[in-house]
Amino acid sequence: MNRDQIILKLSNKINQKRLEHSIGVEYTAAAMAMAHGEDIGKARLAGILHDCAKGYSTEEKLKKALKHNILINDYERSNPDMLHAKLGAYYAKSKYEVTDTDVLNAICYHTTGRPDMSKLEKIIFIADYIEPNRKPQKEMEEIRQEAFIDLNKCVLHILKNTLEYLRSSSDSIDEMTQKTYDFYNNNGGA
Repeated sequence: MNRDQIILKLSNKINQKRLEHSIGVEYTAAAMAMAHGEDIGKARLAGILHDCAKGYSTEEKLKKALKHNILINDYERSNPDMLHAKLGAYYAKSKYEVTDTDVLNAICYHTTGRPDMSKLEKIIFIADYIEPNRKPQKEMEEIRQEAFIDLNKCVLHILKNTLEYLRSSSDSIDEMTQKTYDFYNNNGGA
């Protein structure tokens, strides 16, 4: 499936604002891939498809994840919107013909990260956070600079800020986010 076909299909699944975000992630990921010696085509594909399941309602995400036997943790069960990443990886494979495991993992873990991510996974995790259409977050300019210099330092910085935000605004945190932070924090960034 080529990019035009993907864009056309996505435009029927997600709203215009989400499509603009996805295109922003696609191009940010491509720029980061150039800077870090990663496959640009894979970065663009994972970037454009990372939110392909985001358009479903909260209830639909849970129903579809259950229907497709996607493993759901306790956090996701109580916060089904988080399932868009796992569901997105499933749909990238089944509806958009993606067969590359690294691309599928980059989509699957773009919200929480995971310990010992591949370079592509880190790029998509970061690009989703820093793309130009994203509302500015704490220390965004510094994080954007780190994205093109040191992926591991940037991942750790984003995770630190994310955990601080979640601790101040909610009772629960996805355990994968915490495990990912612990991994990068305890391994000197990798």
